[in-house]
Amino acid sequence: MPAITVDDVLVLPRLGTVTGAFRPVRRLTTAPSGYEGEGFPVRRAFAGVPVNELDPFIHLDQMGEVDYAPGEPKGTPWHPHRGFETVTYMIDGIMDHQDSLGGGGTITNGDTQWMTAGQGILHIEAPPEHLVTSGGLFHGLQLWVNLPRAAKMITPKYQDIRGRESALITTPDGGSLIRIIAGSIDGHAGPGSTFTPINLAHVTLQPGAQLDLPWQPDYNALVYVLAGRGTVGAEKRPIQIGQLAVFGAGDAIRVTADAAQDSNIPAMELFVMGGQPIREPVAHYGPFVMNTKEELAQAFEDFQKGRLGVVPADRLPHTD
Repeated sequence: MPAITVDDVLVLPRLGTVTGAFRPVRRLTTAPSGYEGEGFPVRRAFAGVPVNELDPFIHLDQMGEVDYAPGEPKGTPWHPHRGFETVTYMIDGIMDHQDSLGGGGTITNGDTQWMTAGQGILHIEAPPEHLVTSGGLFHGLQLWVNLPRAAKMITPKYQDIRGRESALITTPDGGSLIRIIAGSIDGHAGPGSTFTPINLAHVTLQPGAQLDLPWQPDYNALVYVLAGRGTVGAEKRPIQIGQLAVFGAGDAIRVTADAAQDSNIPAMELFVMGGQPIREPVAHYGPFVMNTKEELAQAFEDFQKGRLGVVPADRLPHTD
């Protein structure tokens, strides 16, 4: 998992000493496997978790990890969104994005594309032509972040976040690399701009290392394991790749990596999420996340009548 890294984590700023109570593990779930878009494999990380425990998040897919043969890489066709934000984090491989308002870009190895769908937009995500031809490793995440009622119909926008822009910190013993994509952890802020206060971080935890992460008491807290195995919570509940831990109330999160990992997994990899719950009704169906069924019906009507945009005649140039 290349993402963004450093040669020596000991030169990075370090987390302070955790004070307060560690959050207990409320729920531990295993993501079922499925397929998305044109047929790429995913793990549905939030399956089986009540909406109120995810709030302000809606959906999380782990895309891959898969090593494609030439001609096999797949993406999504053009499709609409309204009422929330899509956050695509690329760990391995390359993904192009284009939307109906002219936004877009190419992300790879630790980059993030952050699309605020707002009142409505069409977009497409696909590997570039040269990667389809050559094949190669593909691994990433897509997270859906809800928007509060007051922001659901805002003008869409796009953030292109390079991996090098992430705030990098470590634990006091240097046993982890924490990449902050959005929000603030122990006073260290990531580059992502959010409507709802949230934290997003990709953590690499070395075998045998322990992560004690300060966390805002008014945020929820979720940890998804991208690779490896270890334990979560002060109660040390076992967790492994493809599993999600939902934490209860408290001031900090604890995760410990097993000293012995599989031979092909050098470290435990985590995606850590949390945010201030919106606490509004959620009406979610397909590509739309609204507050009521009537708003959902309106979204489908607007899409069918072309009010969410039209597919451009030509592919637009991508940003650097």
